[in-house]
Amino acid sequence: MDSNHLNGGVDANGMDDINRPLLEPLDVRAADKRIRTLKFKIGEIHCASCSTTIESVVGSLNGVKSVTVSPIHGQAAIDYIPELINGSKIKEAIEDAGFPVDEFPEQDIAVCRLRIKGMMCTSCSESVESALRMVDGVKNAVVGLALEEAKVHFDPNITDTGSIMKAIEDAGFGSELISSGNDVNKVHLKLEGVNSPEDMTIIQSSLESVEGVNNVEVDVLEKKVTITYDADLTGPRSLIHCIEEAGSNPKSYQASLYVPPRRREAEQQLETQMYRNQFFLSCLFSVPVFLFSMVLPMLSPYGDWLMYKIHNMLTVGMLLRWILCTPVQFIIGRRFYVGSYHALRRRSANMDVLVALGTNVAYFYSVYIAMKALALDNFEGEDFFETSSMLISFILLGKYLEVLARGKTSDALAKLTDLTPETAYLLSLDADGNAISEMEISTQLIQRNDILKIVPGAKVPVDGIVISGQSHVNESMITGEARPISKRLGDKVIGGTMNENGCLQVKATHVGSETALSQIVQLVEAAQLSRAPVQKLADQISKFFVPAVVIAAFLTWLGWFILGEFGLYPISWTPKGMDRFELALQFGISVLVVACPCALGLATPTAVMVATGKGATQGVLIKGGNALEKAHKVKTVVFDKTGTLTVGKPTVVSAVLFSNYSMEEFCTAATAAEANSEHPIAKSIVEHAKRFLNKFGSTEHVVEAKDFEVHTGAGVSGRVGDKMVLVGNKRLMREYNVQVGPEVEKFVSENEKLARTCVLVSIDGKVAGSFAVTDPVKPEAACVISYLHSMGISSIMVTGDNWATAAAIAGEVGIDEVFAETDPMGKADRIKELQMKGLTVTMVGDGINDSPALAAADVGMAIGAGTDVAIEAADIVLMKSNLEDVVTAIDLSRKTMSRIWLNYVWALGYNILGMPVAAGILFPFTGIRLPPWLAGACMAASSVSVVCSSLLLQSYKKPLHFQNIKST
Repeated sequence: MDSNHLNGGVDANGMDDINRPLLEPLDVRAADKRIRTLKFKIGEIHCASCSTTIESVVGSLNGVKSVTVSPIHGQAAIDYIPELINGSKIKEAIEDAGFPVDEFPEQDIAVCRLRIKGMMCTSCSESVESALRMVDGVKNAVVGLALEEAKVHFDPNITDTGSIMKAIEDAGFGSELISSGNDVNKVHLKLEGVNSPEDMTIIQSSLESVEGVNNVEVDVLEKKVTITYDADLTGPRSLIHCIEEAGSNPKSYQASLYVPPRRREAEQQLETQMYRNQFFLSCLFSVPVFLFSMVLPMLSPYGDWLMYKIHNMLTVGMLLRWILCTPVQFIIGRRFYVGSYHALRRRSANMDVLVALGTNVAYFYSVYIAMKALALDNFEGEDFFETSSMLISFILLGKYLEVLARGKTSDALAKLTDLTPETAYLLSLDADGNAISEMEISTQLIQRNDILKIVPGAKVPVDGIVISGQSHVNESMITGEARPISKRLGDKVIGGTMNENGCLQVKATHVGSETALSQIVQLVEAAQLSRAPVQKLADQISKFFVPAVVIAAFLTWLGWFILGEFGLYPISWTPKGMDRFELALQFGISVLVVACPCALGLATPTAVMVATGKGATQGVLIKGGNALEKAHKVKTVVFDKTGTLTVGKPTVVSAVLFSNYSMEEFCTAATAAEANSEHPIAKSIVEHAKRFLNKFGSTEHVVEAKDFEVHTGAGVSGRVGDKMVLVGNKRLMREYNVQVGPEVEKFVSENEKLARTCVLVSIDGKVAGSFAVTDPVKPEAACVISYLHSMGISSIMVTGDNWATAAAIAGEVGIDEVFAETDPMGKADRIKELQMKGLTVTMVGDGINDSPALAAADVGMAIGAGTDVAIEAADIVLMKSNLEDVVTAIDLSRKTMSRIWLNYVWALGYNILGMPVAAGILFPFTGIRLPPWLAGACMAASSVSVVCSSLLLQSYKKPLHFQNIKST
């Protein structure tokens, strides 16, 4: 018998876990609540006077509002103001009074997400991270360059979001709060009938008095209110009703739903528009500069006009180029100065430093040439004004194209977010369950336990359970499952899926941010924010990249200048209108601007963003860059049996008696013993026994077993009436010294060879009979195992079932190595043994009792359906119960890692090749040199090429389609 059966695990499709969300929300208290409650135990309280002493000691502390100490339970409950005192000081005061503190809760940890503005490359994200980690109270901070977001874990007793945002701004970057940990359920309302601050105060106090409301934020000017609430206790419609009731004659208030614009999309559009406008504005000045410098001098009579001398050697063309270049350098190019200032102030360097340095050298050298031409009547020199202006124009064009491309990396996530319908039909039912009214409402107004009507062709608005009707629902947009799933009474439906042919009445169980769709989006966003280990390469390189480029540029200028001064290359090499110093300077500037740290920083995060988003649309949820990177190294996949390789819905195929008990007595005893178990095998036995009893007219009530006990890895036992009943495998029989005769042995061995599990039933120390249970193998299992072998990956099965059954199923699907009769901890031990051999191991389990093994594996894959996913222990969650996705997850990981390395080749290879060319290595042999403006264009192109390379992952297709193979 599989060990799932033996630990009383909950059935994956059971009703008990219907209220369990896909992702467990982090239990954090709102950082802006003024009073907090701290509960813990105190030792050595012997009488009431001890508790009185503690109460007086703690009560005298500044910031403590109330203290209650129970002398019987030794438990303390303390209300305090976190701005004045924290939990650790309260603990110290109690211990100083001579009482040990037990079971003291860990510090409150709140989480906030922030939008970071102004990051250009990896060194910028590292600077933000280090600035955040320096803030007192911040426990962890992760900054995503491609997402331009930060996720910060902090102690709200010590710091708050305002201090965190100030630290980011002090580091030279813009910041904006996206969400904080208390934003689990939040609604925005627009108010009408509010004419004064007093009206807002009335509404605020009315809302704060509602049970379940955590926080109320009012905007007096905009007449808006934002409410954070507990979905179990209240909801948006109740809050709107509360506002309307707060009004009294002659004043009346109305509230309506207000949906704030999507910040990310709006900001991406603004950023794209900004770069586009700056590029066009820059072109307005730099194109004439280019024409006056490169084109018109070759065309008569324009060239003659440009060469007209205003004073001494200062020409009209030089003056015009100076005038037109100056706004590009100092107004349009101001962003590079600001970025450089903040970078250098942080003692780091980024792309802004390179651009500012290169353009300033070109500009101020040109100004020097112009001033010298103005002062001397026999001076001949060439200015570089076109270098400065065109360089800035090309870099702005590159940033514009990069922002456009980066916006597309989160397309998959945006499509998921848009799946939820805007409206839903709310039903009111009478006592008999008949619909008495129907109303169309916004999806955001749905509350838990609402009854919703879903017509054919409509999308399911929230997660719920079917209470009436039957239909087929297409869940492909969330789980990737192509075939519509049959739904009838008691089945779960997932928000965002499409109802196909029948009308359903659904009771809402998860709303707002608790729905499976919201949880998937949150999970993918978290994965996109995480940093893959391969990113460390870029981080290490970026630390010395810019200083190395500056040194290389200086050495390039110095080398060419010295060679020129000593006449080590012929004068014919110097281009017309340029002296040797200027040639050396151009080489130096080209080296400065050709190198691009941005491309290196974008190589990993953009690929991870596209891959995790694409995986989510395929029903494969990857929990971060770490899981994505590890999965490509996998050489061994360990499968659980029940619910993973098999369908997970076992059925009894035969029941045999080995005693004088009647079949009715046998079935009654087995039903009573197994009734308390939720495992599929136990359920199949109970279902079979009840069906038999009903068939033969037995209406006898099932007796409840007393002294019920689960025997891990063996079975269950209990007392039914005056009889001791054991239900389990041979090991359980041996433990209770129950003799298993040759007749029973023969029955067991014959069935085990047929891949059936034999469940023995003993009554009062004798084997009364046995059930033969079969759990069909999933049709795609053999195909998946074969495909894994073709990928060079070995497959192993670990199960709690007996050796014979396990071997039979392994033979059927093509698995070579089997570990049977293994309990949950034993599975984890087997994985550790494989890891000690140097193998990278993936564990694939149904997530019920496989958590230890999933956690122990290098990559844990939880296989399950919809909201029943055991997500905590797994690194990768396969949303549908389909083994094909094991192949998909590993293959997607391999494709992504190869794409990341290709991105590194693009980025590093470009810099390795570009810098020598810019330094003039080809010039002596071919006459080819890279002018600074062209070097700037190449730098801009490198970032765009890396992002576009990552975007090619959008075309990823699953390598294995069992349905297609089956049909061919």
